[in-house]
Amino acid sequence: MTIQVKNINKRFGDFVALNNISLDFPQGELTALLGPSGCGKTTLLRCIAGLEHPDSGQVLLDGQDASDRHVRERQVGFVFQHYALFKHMTVFENVAFGLRVKKRSERPSEEQIRRKVKDLLELVQLDWLADRYPPQLSGGQRQRIALARALAVEPRVLLLDEPFGALDAKVRKELRRWLRRLHDELHVTSIFVTHDQEEALEVADQVVLMNKGNVEQIGAPDEVYNHPASPFVYGFLGNVNMFHGRVQDGVLASGEASFAVPGQPEAAGKGTAYVRPHELDVDRYTPGAEGIVVKLRRAHAIGPLAQLDLERGDNAELIEAVIPNERFSSLDLKEGETLVVRPKRLRVFVDEGASI
Repeated sequence: MTIQVKNINKRFGDFVALNNISLDFPQGELTALLGPSGCGKTTLLRCIAGLEHPDSGQVLLDGQDASDRHVRERQVGFVFQHYALFKHMTVFENVAFGLRVKKRSERPSEEQIRRKVKDLLELVQLDWLADRYPPQLSGGQRQRIALARALAVEPRVLLLDEPFGALDAKVRKELRRWLRRLHDELHVTSIFVTHDQEEALEVADQVVLMNKGNVEQIGAPDEVYNHPASPFVYGFLGNVNMFHGRVQDGVLASGEASFAVPGQPEAAGKGTAYVRPHELDVDRYTPGAEGIVVKLRRAHAIGPLAQLDLERGDNAELIEAVIPNERFSSLDLKEGETLVVRPKRLRVFVDEGASI
């Protein structure tokens, strides 16, 4: 099923939750709605499900206006953050619930229900827990049962609201890999809400970045990470260093350092350069060396990468650099030592968002 939202607006009193949102969700793909708390992503998901009604705009399912359709008529499976399983029912009965409450004319036979539930429990790799009750399961197991229950009614769309938000980091990582494999097998058009950048970039086919009720950028994970469309996207997707200064004649002057600005040489005004920690070269300082002069305040060198906290000599701002641990060891750096860093790649935005 294809999903489109057109010119969706939603307010709660004076708060604008969704501001004229229009999006296409491709059939069979897994799309992440990503953004900070309060950006509108869950409200948009609930509007698509029919659990929330927009003030204006349309929700189209396979090109048909579904704005007035009841949630039961939208053929949507919904998975909540906190499982919403029935504690007094076994795992089997929880998964079977949606099938048993169908209208008599649409309800499968008991034999069909048993076969369907068995197949779904095998799909989520928990068929051995059929007779257990939800309180007897781990958080990860409960979330997989909640997903099986959502799939039981054969939804044409699967919606997931922070599905792994209540779980610890290790379980969350395991489950998002499992969800990706499951999606590749089923190809159900799916949308999931998250504020976890790593989760969205690892799992999704398409990422929609939202901020204050607006869409900041849409694209494949590598596209939004490597080519952010705005300062917000740059800052939200991973760590970033910002160098503030003034742009003139194709150069950003920031303190005692200056950077060539790719793009329009005629751009001028206040500017900010964005550089990710791994996009910085680090060397010992020698007199006359080009770059930003810094002092090494702290080094965290565990695993394959070394994280360096560096303090600029001209304005005391902190800079974070990440280099291979082998490089860190070969340099034999000591805290308090004077170094020089050079951006290998940077992006400059002029006058609060005018990109150059």
